[in-house]
Amino acid sequence: MITEQAYAKINLSLDVTGKRADGYHTVRMVMQSIDLHDTLSFEKIPSGFVLTTDNDELNRESDSGSENIILKACRIMSEHKDMPGGVKIVLTKRIPIAAGMAGGSTDAAAALRGLNRLYDLGLDTAELEKIGVEIGADVPFCIAGGTKLCEGIGEVLTPVEGIPPLDLVIVKPDINVSTKDIYKAFDSLTAPVRPDVDAIVKAINESDTSAICRNLGNSLEAVTAGLYPVIGKIMEFMRSNGAQGVLMSGSGPTVYAIVAPENAEKLKETVSLKYPGYYVDRHKIL
Repeated sequence: MITEQAYAKINLSLDVTGKRADGYHTVRMVMQSIDLHDTLSFEKIPSGFVLTTDNDELNRESDSGSENIILKACRIMSEHKDMPGGVKIVLTKRIPIAAGMAGGSTDAAAALRGLNRLYDLGLDTAELEKIGVEIGADVPFCIAGGTKLCEGIGEVLTPVEGIPPLDLVIVKPDINVSTKDIYKAFDSLTAPVRPDVDAIVKAINESDTSAICRNLGNSLEAVTAGLYPVIGKIMEFMRSNGAQGVLMSGSGPTVYAIVAPENAEKLKETVSLKYPGYYVDRHKIL
């Protein structure tokens, strides 16, 4: 049996730059791995792909006949590489679902890495990333994670060096957001927000936390917050309680605050009291 950790991501910047004929949106964004993670264990079985999880929502999805993204990753891997057997996967889920933190994509990436190790398939990172794009736009980033400028539909990856230590307070409201619906609403905008991605890259290169906080930006934030006003309320509440920078991750609804280490626990407790029942926790970047 082997184990893989599947790390969540946040967006430090997200600019939607266009839309392709196949319906995929092109983006230019900086994604960052954080220490929040799921755990997947892999065990050889004679044939087939079996997934067991500790998450009721994912179990219901599986029972309904929907193809879980982890099983999709296994199927696509088997189409690329011959495997002499199957795999049983046990997922321990910690990343909130439908949160804008690549929870499904990072599990799929971990499945590709796990199968590669379990059956000694010999695929390198670039080859795994190429397979990953067939599963989802965020999967290539999640193969290796880190700090990367992501372009194309998210699959063109350039490492960004210099990220300073960042303490985070992450809040996921008790709502689920459809990425498809958010992009559809974005397409109707006449003057969308265009964050300065180059400014974020420069700030990271210079390890300048203040500049990172000043230049956080997400083209989709206004759309999602317009549909779910609680997002803006949470962000403003965190700003008024000591956050240095605040941004929504991905298509939402999760928002995070960059906060001084000495203030992180206090902000977490304050937000938890204000919004009981929401996912609220402290995290760090990787």
